[in-house]
Amino acid sequence: MIHSTAIVDPSAIIGNNVEIGPYSIVEKNVEIGDDSQLLAYAVVKQNTRMGKRNTIHEHAVIGGDPQDLSYKGDETSLLIGDDNVFRESMTVHRATNPDQPTTIGNACFLMAYSHVAHDCQLADKVIFANTATLAGHITVGKGAFISGSTAVHQFCQVGDYAILSGVTPVSLDVLPFMIVAGNPARTVGLNLIGMKRAGFTREEISQTKQAYKILILSEKSLDEAKAELKSIDSIHVKMLLDFINNSKRGFTHHRKR
Repeated sequence: MIHSTAIVDPSAIIGNNVEIGPYSIVEKNVEIGDDSQLLAYAVVKQNTRMGKRNTIHEHAVIGGDPQDLSYKGDETSLLIGDDNVFRESMTVHRATNPDQPTTIGNACFLMAYSHVAHDCQLADKVIFANTATLAGHITVGKGAFISGSTAVHQFCQVGDYAILSGVTPVSLDVLPFMIVAGNPARTVGLNLIGMKRAGFTREEISQTKQAYKILILSEKSLDEAKAELKSIDSIHVKMLLDFINNSKRGFTHHRKR
C-alpha cells in the first residue's frame, strides 16, 4: 500500500496495513506502526517512531529538526503513541538532545498548522485547534485543549484537562482543570464539561470547585490557600497541590499581573 511516487528509506520499518500516499516521504530510521496512514505529501523525518493507527494528513511534517540554535545535528528523536491524528501542514520537531525524545501520547488530535516544538511532552488525548503553537520544553497534561492561535511560552506546564482559550499568549503554568483566557492570560473558570466527559463523579467535581474557590477566587495568600487545600480529601486536589509545588514559573490566576 505504498504509492509509486512515495519515497521510503530502506531502513524504515513499516508495519502491517500501512498506507503511504502519493509523494509522501519516509526518511531513515523511522518506524510506523500497523494500520497507520500517510496521506499525499506527508513527511516523516528521521528518527521518528510511531505506534499504531496514526494518521498524517497532507503536507504535515513529523519529526523535523529542532528550531533551536543550540542544536548541533545530534541524532535526536521523536516518540509517538497510538491513534493520533496530525492534520494538514502541522509540524512536530524532534528533541534537541539525544537523552530525551520529544513525545506525543495516545489519541491526540492536532489540527491544521499547529506546532509542537522540540523537547515537548504531550500526554494522552490532547487537542490542538488550528495554529495552536508550543515553544520548546513544554509539558501538556492529559485531556488538555489548546485553542486556535494560542501560543505557549517555552518551559511552561499545562495541567490535565486544562483549556487555553483562543488567541491567548501563555507565559505561566496553567493549573489542571482550569480555563485560561485573555491577554495577559488569566484563569477564568473550571473546565466542568471536560471533567464530566472524563468521567469525574459529582463529588470529585464538587471538591475541585471548592479548591478553585479557595485557590483562585479568595483573597488568601498562596500559603494560606495551600494549607486549606490540604484538608480536602481528594486525589484531584492533591494533583493541584503537587502541580503548584512543582511549578517553576508560577501559574495563571484571576488577577491582572
